[in-house]
Amino acid sequence: MPGLLRGVARTAVISGTATAVSNRVSRRQAGRWAEQDREQQLAHQQEAPPPATAAAQPVADEMTTKIDQLKQLGDLKAQGVLTDEEFEAQKRRILG
Repeated sequence: MPGLLRGVARTAVISGTATAVSNRVSRRQAGRWAEQDREQQLAHQQEAPPPATAAAQPVADEMTTKIDQLKQLGDLKAQGVLTDEEFEAQKRRILG
Protein backbone atom coordinates (compact mmCIF):
# COMPACT_ATOMS: atom_id res chain seq x y z
CA MET A 1 0.00 0.00 0.00
CA PRO A 2 2.82 2.54 0.69
CA GLY A 3 4.15 1.89 -2.82
CA LEU A 4 0.74 2.59 -4.29
CA LEU A 5 0.39 5.76 -2.24
CA ARG A 6 3.86 6.88 -3.31
CA GLY A 7 2.96 6.27 -6.98
CA VAL A 8 -0.28 8.24 -6.68
CA ALA A 9 1.56 11.10 -4.95
CA ARG A 10 4.26 11.14 -7.64
CA THR A 11 1.60 11.20 -10.37
CA ALA A 12 -0.19 14.05 -8.62
CA VAL A 13 3.03 16.09 -8.36
CA ILE A 14 3.94 15.47 -12.00
CA SER A 15 0.43 16.32 -13.15
CA GLY A 16 0.33 19.51 -11.06
CA THR A 17 3.73 20.58 -12.36
CA ALA A 18 2.71 19.92 -15.94
CA THR A 19 -0.49 21.91 -15.47
CA ALA A 20 1.38 24.84 -13.92
CA VAL A 21 3.95 24.90 -16.72
CA SER A 22 1.25 24.63 -19.37
CA ASN A 23 -0.72 27.51 -17.83
CA ARG A 24 2.40 29.66 -17.62
CA VAL A 25 3.26 29.02 -21.26
CA SER A 26 -0.32 29.82 -22.29
CA ARG A 27 -0.30 33.11 -20.36
CA ARG A 28 3.05 34.14 -21.84
CA GLN A 29 1.87 33.35 -25.36
CA ALA A 30 -1.38 35.24 -24.82
CA GLY A 31 0.66 38.19 -23.54
CA ARG A 32 2.84 38.14 -26.64
CA TRP A 33 -0.19 38.05 -28.92
CA ALA A 34 -1.80 40.90 -27.03
CA GLU A 35 1.41 42.92 -27.36
CA GLN A 36 1.53 42.27 -31.10
CA ASP A 37 -2.10 43.34 -31.42
CA ARG A 38 -1.38 46.57 -29.55
CA GLU A 39 1.63 47.29 -31.78
CA GLN A 40 -0.47 46.73 -34.90
CA GLN A 41 -3.22 48.99 -33.58
CA LEU A 42 -0.69 51.72 -32.81
CA ALA A 43 0.80 51.38 -36.28
CA HIS A 44 -2.65 51.76 -37.84
CA GLN A 45 -3.47 54.73 -35.64
CA GLN A 46 -0.23 56.46 -36.56
CA GLU A 47 -1.00 56.22 -40.26
CA ALA A 48 -2.82 59.39 -41.16
CA PRO A 49 -6.12 58.76 -42.89
CA PRO A 50 -6.62 60.77 -46.06
CA PRO A 51 -8.53 63.95 -45.33
CA ALA A 52 -12.15 63.42 -46.32
CA THR A 53 -12.88 67.12 -46.73
CA ALA A 54 -10.09 67.56 -49.28
CA ALA A 55 -11.65 64.91 -51.53
CA ALA A 56 -15.17 66.23 -51.03
CA GLN A 57 -14.29 69.85 -51.86
CA PRO A 58 -13.50 69.32 -55.59
CA VAL A 59 -16.69 67.29 -55.98
CA ALA A 60 -18.71 70.06 -54.33
CA ASP A 61 -17.04 72.69 -56.54
CA GLU A 62 -17.77 70.61 -59.63
CA MET A 63 -21.43 70.24 -58.65
CA THR A 64 -21.71 73.99 -58.02
CA THR A 65 -20.23 74.68 -61.45
CA LYS A 66 -22.67 72.28 -63.12
CA ILE A 67 -25.62 73.82 -61.28
CA ASP A 68 -24.56 77.31 -62.34
CA GLN A 69 -24.23 76.18 -65.96
CA LEU A 70 -27.67 74.56 -65.87
CA LYS A 71 -29.18 77.77 -64.44
CA GLN A 72 -27.62 79.77 -67.26
CA LEU A 73 -29.01 77.31 -69.78
CA GLY A 74 -32.45 77.60 -68.20
CA ASP A 75 -32.26 81.39 -68.41
CA LEU A 76 -31.22 81.23 -72.07
CA LYS A 77 -34.10 78.89 -72.84
CA ALA A 78 -36.54 81.11 -70.96
CA GLN A 79 -35.34 84.13 -72.98
CA GLY A 80 -35.91 82.17 -76.18
CA VAL A 81 -32.24 82.08 -77.17
CA LEU A 82 -32.13 78.27 -77.09
CA THR A 83 -34.62 75.84 -78.57
CA ASP A 84 -35.81 72.80 -76.62
CA GLU A 85 -33.47 70.54 -78.63
CA GLU A 86 -30.46 72.81 -78.04
CA PHE A 87 -31.28 73.04 -74.35
CA GLU A 88 -31.52 69.22 -73.99
CA ALA A 89 -28.27 68.70 -75.93
CA GLN A 90 -26.38 71.20 -73.77
CA LYS A 91 -27.89 69.75 -70.59
CA ARG A 92 -26.72 66.26 -71.55
CA ARG A 93 -23.24 67.62 -72.30
CA ILE A 94 -23.01 69.31 -68.88
CA LEU A 95 -24.34 66.31 -66.94
CA GLY A 96 -22.07 63.95 -68.83
